[in-house]
This record gives sequence, structure tokens and C-alpha cells, in this order.
Amino acid sequence: MELYTVVNEAVDMRAIKTRNHSKSWKYGYDAKYDIVVISKDGTIGEIYDINGLKIALPHPPLDVITKNKRWEPHTYPKDLSRIKTIFDWNKRDNAFKDQWVEYIEGEFDKRELGHWFINRDKKTYITGSHYMYLQWTKIDVGHPEFRESNRIFYIFWEACVADKRSYGMCYLKNRRSGFSFMSSSDAVNTATISRDARIGILSKTGGDAKKMFTDKVVPISHNYPFFFKPIQDGMDKPKTELGYRVPASKITKKNMYDTEETELDGLDTVIDWKNTSDNSYDGEKLLRLVHDESGKWEKPENILNNWRVTKTCLRLGSRIIGKCLMGSTSNALDKGGENFKKLFEDSHPLNRNANGQTKSGLYCLFIPMEWNFEGYMDEYGHPVFKTPPKPVKGVDGGWIDIGVLNYWQNEVDSLKGDPDALNEFYRQFPRTESHAFRDESKSSLFNLTKIYQQIDYNDSLIKEHFLTRGSFHWKNGDQDTEVVWTPNRTGRFLISWFPDVSLRNNYTSRNNKMVPMNEHVGAFGCDPYDISGTVGGGGSKGALHGLTKFNMQGAPSNEFFLEYIARPQTAEIFFEDVLMACVFYGMPILIENNKPRLLYHFKNRGYRGFCLNRPDKNISQLSKAERELGGIPNSSEDIKQAHAACIEAHIEKYVGFDSEGTYRDPLEVGSMYFTRTLKDWARFNIHKRTSHDAAISSGLAIMANQKDKFMPVKKESKISINFARYHNSGNLSEIIK
Repeated sequence: MELYTVVNEAVDMRAIKTRNHSKSWKYGYDAKYDIVVISKDGTIGEIYDINGLKIALPHPPLDVITKNKRWEPHTYPKDLSRIKTIFDWNKRDNAFKDQWVEYIEGEFDKRELGHWFINRDKKTYITGSHYMYLQWTKIDVGHPEFRESNRIFYIFWEACVADKRSYGMCYLKNRRSGFSFMSSSDAVNTATISRDARIGILSKTGGDAKKMFTDKVVPISHNYPFFFKPIQDGMDKPKTELGYRVPASKITKKNMYDTEETELDGLDTVIDWKNTSDNSYDGEKLLRLVHDESGKWEKPENILNNWRVTKTCLRLGSRIIGKCLMGSTSNALDKGGENFKKLFEDSHPLNRNANGQTKSGLYCLFIPMEWNFEGYMDEYGHPVFKTPPKPVKGVDGGWIDIGVLNYWQNEVDSLKGDPDALNEFYRQFPRTESHAFRDESKSSLFNLTKIYQQIDYNDSLIKEHFLTRGSFHWKNGDQDTEVVWTPNRTGRFLISWFPDVSLRNNYTSRNNKMVPMNEHVGAFGCDPYDISGTVGGGGSKGALHGLTKFNMQGAPSNEFFLEYIARPQTAEIFFEDVLMACVFYGMPILIENNKPRLLYHFKNRGYRGFCLNRPDKNISQLSKAERELGGIPNSSEDIKQAHAACIEAHIEKYVGFDSEGTYRDPLEVGSMYFTRTLKDWARFNIHKRTSHDAAISSGLAIMANQKDKFMPVKKESKISINFARYHNSGNLSEIIK
């Protein structure tokens, strides 16, 4: 997986040259070209697409000189290192100041504009914040190492800061990625150049926030060179608040003040931390909010509730005045992970509302573990993915003789017998987003190991080769004729198999009812909704799944071939979508009847013959409404259990690997390509079914194909025949009365 792609075609080259010449590109979001410019010198060069966000870097200078063609922090000159405060500097003579003023101005330029260096023979740009982290931040192992993954992280973060539509960044990471130090460094860097500002820190507990403040933020500030240090108030190593402002008491000659012409100028900027709660920083105005370990907030604390509160601290009216830097690995879903997962999924830059913002206001970023794993970075900060023919020199000076992917796979293989330990490893060191949000196996009703095996396999596929997205519509717009398929990226249907032409639109009319003719091939299941809109625009989605059965028609057997999970603008659009899919495939459908408008749609259009009756009752046992419309209720406990049992059996037979070789070769993975449905199965709660549209729909499709299993058993009726009995003594037989 590449971390970015270069998309220079996003802007016309002539426009780039013209505006570069006049240096007229402005820092921030450029609506004309839909790019975020992070350059501060009026030029742009390469445009990176990082997770759907197009980011314009500055144009590289002609001459970039780097001694060893890789990142190396320079040594702080000894003469300057002896100067601890601005007051020491003021005491030095002009000749000394003239000697070093160019160096100091250069450091300020790198802090503001960013920095170019040669890395592996390529001109490489890092942002100002990244430069301050690499050059002037002291971490637990000394100077941070340069990593290409961190370069992309900082570029994406700079874009979040520059983009007026964004509240900041939601970063899904692996363990030991350096986020706590990077975010602490950015907090200090921001605080030391900002006036009348407040920077806040939150973590999974108040103790963790305090530790981040005392062990990371304060030492970083303390180790800054004097020319980056504002006047600090209070203790050198505070416990609760780091204030950059005019000290409470007047400075005298005794504490090095020897300037009489001017008063001391402070920033009046504060960095502090808060205890973890939903209302942390409520009512405060924040320039930055560092949100560490956001995926580990456990009940009763809720990261979603906290974000709704703290989000308001970052804006004045509709204007965003502050940014949040949020990052975390994820706990198991029932231990805070589910809330963080929702926040992350609501932050994708490609999904925006009419105001141009994501649902959360944040922009999400995920960097796979192989890009950011300690001990597997070469001297240029790039990962050694696969085991090299000969050892490769690492960024730490050691030698790498095994690839990070090989190491990771070895760990996975060793944990396959312990599902919960394996899932914990996946969460700590994820290669995919689905790895990061793995749940504990004990929390799932179904075989989570098989489900995740299938998800991992699906993640390895080129999805476009297995799934097609698109729409159905009536040919030439004439309803009740022929349904045709059109591929398109915005379509609501995902499909893995199309029937042969001879099977398409295979239906007939019987007793003035349209009847499907491909029931021997497969069937649909559907979880519908009735109302077009709800208050706030929420509500569950409509779900439709198609599943084949064992057949001789050239179709794959026992395989889900269609997934539809959407809520179009009107319920009527959804109803017609479902109807057209059934007609196209010529297959019947089993619909949950607690919301009957879809069933009425089929009946009123003449397609009642497509709607299956509930399979657990004879026709004579059906209610009047059930005979009229068909469908199956969701209230019966027996049906709930049967529905869950169907999904469970399907997973065991057709999902993931069959290690016992009972149903297929142990090396053959299942063919369930719809990851969204797999994820819904993974978290399915039989007692809270309403939030599991995909699970309900897919389970009904299985029940539709196996309806014979649910038919009520006919009771054998005993026929009593009373034969007359006779006395047969003598010559005549006499009836016994």
C-alpha cells in the first residue's frame, strides 16, 4: 500500500507556472482547483493525494545540498548552546551576534516554510513542524529518526491546519509509532509562536494526560534553543500548566534582566491538560487540542460525546479557529473502540456535507504498520518490506536481515491458535483498517476467526476485479419491461456475479401476478425501511442481499452475489431498486414485514409472486395480511434464533478457511466478497437487531434458499375405523352390539 499518489494533473501546468512566477499561490484551501496548499512561499510543486485529500507542496529550490544524501540533524553550535536565555544573548557584543544571526534566521525560516534535503537522491520536503520535531525535539531515545511515514503524517497534518473546512486530524496508528512525541512537539511548536492562545491535552485517563504533559511536553519546551524560547512563567518543570507569558514578578538584574528601555513581552499562551470526561474543556477556546489514545476511552467516558463538546471549543460561530490532533490505536469495540471507529469512519475527506465538511469535521488518516515499525527502517527512513538478499543498514545504524512483512506474518502464524491474542496483535500492529478495529472473539455470536480470515483475504484482493458497483434501471425508462445494469462509481449496488443472458429478466405472469423463474438458482433477503427521512437525517439503511444455492445453471453455488446497503433520498427509490434487482435476476425475495411498504410496493405493481411467504407456517396458518403481502416477522423468538443459526451455519461452511477440510480444501478461502456484511456479522447482537441491517438482510437470503427446512412438520393423522364384531359360534354369525 502506497501512502500517497502524485496527481499533478489536478492543476493545469500553465496555471502552475504562471502563478509560481508571480508567487501568488495562497496557503490554505483553493476552491478553484480543489487542493489544499501547504506552501507558504507562493509556489506549488508536486500535488499529493493522501486518502482523498489533494495537497500542494511548495516548488523545490534549484539547489538542495545534503552531505550524506539522507536526513541528519545538525549539531547545535557550542557557542550558541552556552546561551540559555534571550537575556544572555542581549549581553553579547555585536560581533558575536553578527556571527550567528544568519544561522538563527535560517532556523526560523525552516520552522515557518519547511525544509528541503536530499534523501536517496531525491529532493524531499518536510514541513516546518516536522523539522522542529526532527531537529529540536528530544525524545526517549535522543533525536527522532526520519521516517517517510512521519513525513506523510506531517504533510497531511499541515493540510488539516491549512484547510479552513477542517477541525483537524483523526489518525489511526500502530503501537510505538511516535504519535505522542510528535503531537507533543507540535503543541510546543505552536504554543511558542502563538499569542493569547491555549493548547489542551487529553488522553484515555487524566493520569495519562498528565504524564504526557510532564514527560514529553515540558522537556521538549525545556530543550528548545534560546531563540525559540518565549518568556516562561512559573517553575521550570510545571505539573499542570506551562505558561508562556510575562512573569508575575518584575525581572531584576539579579535574574539577568539588564534592559531598561523596553518591558518584557509575553505571549500569554498556555499548554495544560485536563482529566478525561465528556465535558473536558467545555466552554474553553482552544488553538490546539491534542487528543492522545482516543480509541481507548472506556465507559462511562465516551470519545464521541467529548468530541461533540470540544469541537465547539475550536470555532467561533461558523469559523474554525483551532485544530485537533487526534491519534490512537483502537481497543476492542466494546472497550471504547467502537466509538473511535465511528469517529474515524465519519472523518473521510471524500464524504462531505453541503458545507464542505466531513460528518465529524476531522480528516482521517491510516498508515499501515509496515510503514512505521521500529527496527525495520533503512537509513533513508523507508521500510524494508521483504527479507533482503543481504542485510540492509538501518536508520539506527544496525542491520536489517528480515523484512517487516515477514516478521509480522511470523507473529500472526504463531498466534493463530489463540484468536483473542491474535486480534490484539492485529489491533496493535494493523496492516489494514479492519485489523485496527478487530473485536474480541468472545464478544461475537459467530465464528470471528473465520470472519476475519475472510476480511483479510478480501483486503488483499483488487476489489474492482471481484466487485462491480452500479445501478439497475428499466430499459428506455419503460417500467415492467426489461431491467438493465449500468456500472457507475456512485451506484448503490455491489455485485460479484451476473447471470447469463438467458437467466436475466426471467419471469412470467400467472393469475395476473409476475412470478420469478430462477428460484432454483437463488433468492434475495431484504431488511426494508418505510419512511423517506427522519429527524436529523438519520435512520437505518435499507439492505438487500442476493445468494445463490447449489445449481446447474453456471452460477456460483452457495455464494452471496449482491449487496445493497443504502438509504436513497426517498423510500420509493429504495423500493424500486429492490424490485428491479429481483426482476433482473428473476429470483424471489424474503422481506422482513414489520415495515410493510416495500411489500405493498411489490403487490401494487403486480409482483406479489416474487414475495415469499414466511416459511415456518402453512398457508392456512398465515394471517390475512401475510397471505396478502408475504414476508416474515421479526418479533418471533423462534425466527430470531433460526435466522442467527442460518448465518452461523453459512459462516462455518463458506467463510474463511475450513481447517478441518469438512466442506472444502483447507487451503481454499471462502468466496464472501462483501466486507461490509462480514463486519456486520462480526458485531451482530441478536438482542439489538435493529442496527444490523446487513446481517438481517443476508440472513433472510439464507432462509429464503433454505425455506424447506423451516416448513412445519405435518402431523400424521390416525384414521379410526370401527369394524363390527360378530359371534361365530354355531351355524350363524351374530353381531355384537
